[in-house]
Order: sequence, then structure tokens, then C-alpha cells
Amino acid sequence: MDINSFSPMMPTSPLSMINQVKFEDEPDLKDLFITVDEPESHVTTIETFITYRIITKTTRGEFDSSEFEVRRRYQDFIWLKGKLEEAHPTLIIPPLPEKFIVKGMVERFNDDFIETRRKALHKFLNRIADHPTLTFNEDFKIFLTAQAWELSSHKKQGPGLLSRMGQTVRAVASSMRGVKSRPEEFMEMNSFIETFSQKINLIDKISQRIYKEERDYYDEMKEYGPVHILWSASEEDLVDTLKGVASCIDKCCKATEKQMAGLSETLLPVVHEYVLYSEILMGVMKRRDQIQAELDSKVEALSYKKADPDLLTEEIGKLEDKVECANNALKADWDRWKQNMQNDIKSAFTDMAEENIHYYEQCLATWESFLSSQTNLPLEETSEDKS
Repeated sequence: MDINSFSPMMPTSPLSMINQVKFEDEPDLKDLFITVDEPESHVTTIETFITYRIITKTTRGEFDSSEFEVRRRYQDFIWLKGKLEEAHPTLIIPPLPEKFIVKGMVERFNDDFIETRRKALHKFLNRIADHPTLTFNEDFKIFLTAQAWELSSHKKQGPGLLSRMGQTVRAVASSMRGVKSRPEEFMEMNSFIETFSQKINLIDKISQRIYKEERDYYDEMKEYGPVHILWSASEEDLVDTLKGVASCIDKCCKATEKQMAGLSETLLPVVHEYVLYSEILMGVMKRRDQIQAELDSKVEALSYKKADPDLLTEEIGKLEDKVECANNALKADWDRWKQNMQNDIKSAFTDMAEENIHYYEQCLATWESFLSSQTNLPLEETSEDKS
């Protein structure tokens, strides 16, 4: 069976699904390299949007060439994510950045917003490329290689409106019925997701607040130093002291700016990505429960003989396979995701700690040098004199 053929609408044998999501002994050799760069603004009479250049380099035999260059807009990324969720309902699909950034942070389509989104889209595609199953998805390959008109044509080949409506109605009906007996391991998984979501959302909010407060502090410091220079013009006896203070403030201001840049590039994006991951995980659990709820309803119908027993028995057999496939896929991907999450979070906080140490050492050395220059004595002797 084709590795990309699993979908909620197509039963797959448990054995083939286990083979599909068996992540052990993954090859270390990377054979797919993706870069997202060169954002470009497009203005039409109807809308304004940004496209991004996507360069793909690969040594895989299933690609017609070793290098591709296409342009994609945000809506194309949304389409890709949707197709991956359709094909692999219980795999953990990487999150996309939000369509609109939080109100009050930056204006839409300004340079900071576009660059932040570009980095997030770059990470989205590379997480897919590094995933042992998603990387071989046919829609992913088309996204990376097809020209704009070819991608547009491919999008129209999906299921029709009535088919999609039927899938949605069945999904809603299953979710309304709920799951009678979720397996214990998925109960634990769901509990972890709820706790993780609460904690990571809180960390995200506090981190954003700290960043805002540091920016306010930085803005105040930029005005603080020049005041001492102006003051020194009218205080002849304090000229050296006031200019020395102004110099220290200027150095600390530059160190603060560098620290903020580190915070915005290393910690904030990682924490916020896992806020989005927490929402993805909830969606994955919901889709798993929908598949099981559909099976439970058929089993219940058979027990009450609400339909043809032979037909129900056949449907139940297919649904049992689908549930087993969904469970196996989620369990395999869960362990992989948790390991990646722990590595990412640990790395982000370690980097933040190193940035903070360097920042405070810089500021401390700056002020110690100022004290030394004012007393013309080593710091140790100055402390003895004060005592």
C-alpha cells in the first residue's frame, strides 16, 4: 500500500499502518532541504497579499529534479496543512503561524510581521520534511514542486462539496455521541495535553509581558543617558562623573537591546510554537475520539439490531482496523513529538540563561569600571575604605 494512502475515509490494515509509523532506526542522512525567503508583496484590485519564495534541494529519486523554486502565499500553506490532516488524522502536524498577529503588537504586513511569519513558515516546512511519514506525502511534494497554475489545478481535484459536507456531518455526529471508553493510555495523554496547554500558555503570556517591559525599560534608558550629558554642561566639577554615568548607561542600553533580540529570536518563537502545538494536539485527540465514536455507534447498533447484522459486522471490522491504525499512528508520533518538545524547550531556556548571564556580566563590568575610574583605586580597597 502507498505510504500516503491512509485517510479517515479509507480503512487501512493495522500491519501496514504500523509499518508506516514505525519511527525507529530512522536514517540520519538528510535528503530534503527547504528554504523559505524573499517575501514579495502583491497588490490587486481585490486584495493585498504576500508570497514567499520556496527553494527545495533534494537527492530523492521520486523528484523529477534536484532543485525547485516556487512561490507560495499563506493560503497555500493552509491548504497543505489541511491535506496532511486529512491524510494523517492522528499524526501531529506542525502548526502554522496565526493568520493575524495579536492586535497591538505590530501592523499587518510590516517588515517585522513578514519576517516573523517567514521564519515560522520556514520552520513549518522543515518540520514536515524531517517527519518520517509526512515527508513522503504526495501533496507535500506537489506543494514544493508545482508551479502556481499546477497547484491551483491540483487543489480542484479534491473531494466535492457534498462529499466534504458528508464527512463533516459524520464527524460532528461522532463527536456529539462522545467516546464511551477511551483507552487508559489516551486518557493519560489527554491529561498531559491539558496540563501542558495551561502551563505553556501561561509561560507565553508572561514571556511576552517581560519582553514588553524590557522594551519599555530600553526606551527609557535611551533618553536617560543624554540627560547626564546635558547636565554636565552646567556642572563643571561633575563633568567627568556625569559623562561617565552617561557612557555606562549607553553601554548598558546596547547590551539590553542585544538581550531583547536574543529573547525575541530564541525563546519567544519556541514557546509560542508550542502554544500552537497544544491546540494541534487537542485536535488530534478529537479526531482519534471521532474515529472510535463511529466504531462505538456501529457496535451499539449491532447490539440493538438496528440494521442489517451482516452489513454492520463488515463495517465494524473495517472500523476496528481504522481505530487500530489511528491509535498506532498517534502512539508512535506522540513519543517522537515529546522528545522533540523537550529538546526544544530545554535548548530555548538554556540559551536564555546564557544570554542573561552575559547581559548581567556586561552591565556589572561596565559599572565596576566606572567606580574604579572615579576612585582611582582597586575595587577591593574602595570597599575597605567604605567599611
